[in-house]
Amino acid sequence: MTGTQVDTSDSAEPLEREPSAAAPRWRAWLLEGLSEQSAKHPGPHATPDAEHQGHKWWRVMCLTGVDYFSTLGYQPGIAALAAGLLSPLATLVLIALTLFGALPVYRRVAKESPHGEGSIAMLERLLPWWAGKIFVLVLLGFAATDFLITITLSGADASAHVVENPFSPHWMHGGNTWITLLLIAALGAVFLKGFKEAMGIAVVLVATYLTLNVVVLTVSAWQVLSHPVKIGNWTDALTAAHSSPLGMIGVALLVFPKLALGMSGFETGVALMPQVEGDPTDTYEKPTGRIRETRRLLTAAAVIMSGFLLLSSLATTILIPQDEFKSGGSANGRALAYLAHQHLGEAFGTVYDISTIAILWFAGASALAGLLNLVPRYLPRYGMAPEWTRAVRPLVLVFMAAAVLITLWFHANVDAQSGAYATGVLVLMFSAAFASAVAVHQRGHRVAVIGFGAITAVSGYTLVANGIERPDGIKIALIFILAILITSFASRVRRAFELRAAEVTFDETAARFIDEAAASGPLRLIANEPHEHSTREYRAKEYSQREQTHIPDGRPVLFLEVFVTDSSDFTADLAVHGEEKYGVRRLRVEGATVPNTIAAVMMRLRDHTGQVPHAYFNWTEGNPVGHLIRFLVFGDGEVAPVTREVLRRAEPDPERRPRIHVG
Repeated sequence: MTGTQVDTSDSAEPLEREPSAAAPRWRAWLLEGLSEQSAKHPGPHATPDAEHQGHKWWRVMCLTGVDYFSTLGYQPGIAALAAGLLSPLATLVLIALTLFGALPVYRRVAKESPHGEGSIAMLERLLPWWAGKIFVLVLLGFAATDFLITITLSGADASAHVVENPFSPHWMHGGNTWITLLLIAALGAVFLKGFKEAMGIAVVLVATYLTLNVVVLTVSAWQVLSHPVKIGNWTDALTAAHSSPLGMIGVALLVFPKLALGMSGFETGVALMPQVEGDPTDTYEKPTGRIRETRRLLTAAAVIMSGFLLLSSLATTILIPQDEFKSGGSANGRALAYLAHQHLGEAFGTVYDISTIAILWFAGASALAGLLNLVPRYLPRYGMAPEWTRAVRPLVLVFMAAAVLITLWFHANVDAQSGAYATGVLVLMFSAAFASAVAVHQRGHRVAVIGFGAITAVSGYTLVANGIERPDGIKIALIFILAILITSFASRVRRAFELRAAEVTFDETAARFIDEAAASGPLRLIANEPHEHSTREYRAKEYSQREQTHIPDGRPVLFLEVFVTDSSDFTADLAVHGEEKYGVRRLRVEGATVPNTIAAVMMRLRDHTGQVPHAYFNWTEGNPVGHLIRFLVFGDGEVAPVTREVLRRAEPDPERRPRIHVG
């Protein structure tokens, strides 16, 4: 191949921009680090530098744990509200789904998508054309629901720990909303300044928090074992409320979808795969060591969390009166903190509160970092994001504004937000299970297909049951999906007239045709439909173009033919192939759209030959609006005026701009 990259001044924005001297200082600060590279933002989910070898799996597990393990702050209370005295049994069902459902699914996702793209990337490959793009946008809406509700729910639970602490001043009582907003603002301020060293902080927070929980649960177990009557009271109440063990199991199966928050850490775990240290022999195409270590991470996190969920559910159900779990009760949203204060004293309880507040706040940081890397991974590649979304700070402001609105909508109530949170978690799990089933089906693993199919069915039931019981989650997700679809397609329309070519190359035959034609003066290109034509048809086309558009007699012409591959793609590398057939010389290229591809090739030809090329077209019959829609959807339409508009935007100097002629 010959040829080089298209000049960035003509074809695309540079990866890093330097603000102009005249630009306001605030704008330069806001757009600092403007980059089209995905997953390069600061924060826990950022892709490590090339020289970075990653971290040990247990350290990355701690980074996952600030999201996963922090749910212990509110999960036992939510379980008690949902299942009442059956909370431990419902938790057992959740643990079974975690260990035998979510864990195998995400171990498969880690193998199929080892670069942090998760199940969304697996599903993206299944659907072609616009259907795949729209499907990904919908999943991004649910992912945004998951991550944003993580921020607001974690902040709301942290504020509950602040308000209920006995050492808190009286003016904080009832101030859950403004405290949550303050925590969200602090989170945004940290990211606006820059966020680093997440790994070390996460290890300390998770180690401290789990250690304190071990102490609380050990003391709680001693309280239960030293007072066996408490177990008797619980079992008596169970048998009084439910006539048979089968009835208890049935109720537990019905209510366990409300406990889905306990599976929130898996998507984060696979998103963090680029941080995991693999083997020295790992390659990008086959990171065997990283996959193995990530699977170890997922398994360890699931086993640890399952143990804590079961023990905390037993302890809180047996030791805390049911009324304390209700809204306004001392254990609402802080069941384990209630036990810490009750059985270990106010000083230890305060230490536990501080640790819980810290890890919950940091869970919001992990979620925000995930959003900052998830959005640039897909939307700019689709041409569905405004220019400013390539910078960190504008995105931070957008996400923080959304978090503020959600907090005000739910009045910083943990229980009210749990449905929306569970919806996001369950949709991502359902999509991961379905993607895993498809992946093993394509490899011919029949037994695995049955297993993953069953998990898909169970997660689908859980999702539907949660949606029926708590429709707020679906409503919030639909708002995010609608917002993403509208802004994405509006951005795509606005950016439709960009050059949209990352690289244009010519093969040896094409380069020879171009050099020989350029020896006679500026290149003359005839845009032609990319079908096989006869010698007679090519000659007739050349004759009509010479007559109608006044191509100088005797000057050689090249036919330029564009094959549209996938019109839903935005940016593509263009490889131009030369071919001599039917007595004419043809330049043939595949691209997402005809006008943008022709414009990119002409800009490259100008740089290659040092002369401004000319292209010759015929007018297309039909309605202009219809042709515009065809261009946006199918990549063709009225080619000549759109090509001219693309060139006008790409090259502001009319003297250097390739010429368009229409006859």
